[in-house]
Amino acid sequence: MAAIGPGILITVIGFGVVAGTMGTRQRQDRDDIRPPGKLVDLGGYKLHINCAGASADKKPPVILLHGGGDFSFDWALVIPGVARFAHVCAYDQAGQAWSDPGPTPRTLRQEAYELHLLLEKTGLKGPFVLVGHSIGGLIARVFASDFPKEVAGLVLVDATSEDTTLMVNGKLIHVRETARDVPIPPAQTMKTSPPKPASEDEIKQAEAFQKQFGPPSIGPPFDKLPADAQQLRLWGLSHHKLTAQSESYFAEELQAMYAATRSADHPLGAMPLEILIGGRMERRPTSLSEGEWTRLFAEKVQQKKDVGGLSRNSKLVVDPISGHHIQLDNPALVIRAINEVVEAASMRTKL
Repeated sequence: MAAIGPGILITVIGFGVVAGTMGTRQRQDRDDIRPPGKLVDLGGYKLHINCAGASADKKPPVILLHGGGDFSFDWALVIPGVARFAHVCAYDQAGQAWSDPGPTPRTLRQEAYELHLLLEKTGLKGPFVLVGHSIGGLIARVFASDFPKEVAGLVLVDATSEDTTLMVNGKLIHVRETARDVPIPPAQTMKTSPPKPASEDEIKQAEAFQKQFGPPSIGPPFDKLPADAQQLRLWGLSHHKLTAQSESYFAEELQAMYAATRSADHPLGAMPLEILIGGRMERRPTSLSEGEWTRLFAEKVQQKKDVGGLSRNSKLVVDPISGHHIQLDNPALVIRAINEVVEAASMRTKL
């Protein structure tokens, strides 16, 4: 199982899913592996960002946003190709790899705010092309909504839909339909809402989770990563810091996005938007029947296609050879899509 926002337990169903743990396991010796990039202080906590490629004249920098449970180095097959035509940076969200846990609650709005602050303090100048995988695609979209002048284009890599269906407590539901009538809190700082230590019950839950699933290992599609990135991934999965769960607003944010995208035609205007969808059905979870799995897969593909309506300048690619991690199954496709969006944003042309 995994956590979608703190406190909501789901069964991981293969695609468009946030993969995490109940809280996260205890992380020890964060610095026992030297970070390849730099740690940037956001005000009492640091995030790790790693950049490559020279700044290209009149071309927007590219920022890679990983999905839930993933890391900056999971873009290892994409970064070298993008660095040939643009300045590209991957970062670790708060609590992942070398990045410290950040303020709570961990909302999409909080993630977008922290990314904006990170780029600002790193000295990177936008507007940027944001490349978001899985839930990273949702963060990229919130960033584009909150900081529209800072975004030149978007590439969504099998990104989670705001209408996503997930297995919650043994039932398939549209997560947004569980939204409460409560306001989504603004972004927080370490002064206003720092993370709290885990409770004894949370520590026991994390230990039981680790005992049930055993030590981390490298399986498909992560076995396609270079050997050094595989070792970093094993380290990242086993070096977490356990913090207390905070209230989740994931359903409320999805419902707000769902309403906003249907209240206006093409809310992104003519911003270059390329949508990549994994067209290969991955292994069926034992909790679902063959029919349920087939229907759910078709539904998710359609949901991701519908996101193309956000912009008048969008392109859609369904890749039959890729599962959820297109950046691992077909990195050349992701590199090409980024290049197309960078060029369209630079030249103000159609995709």
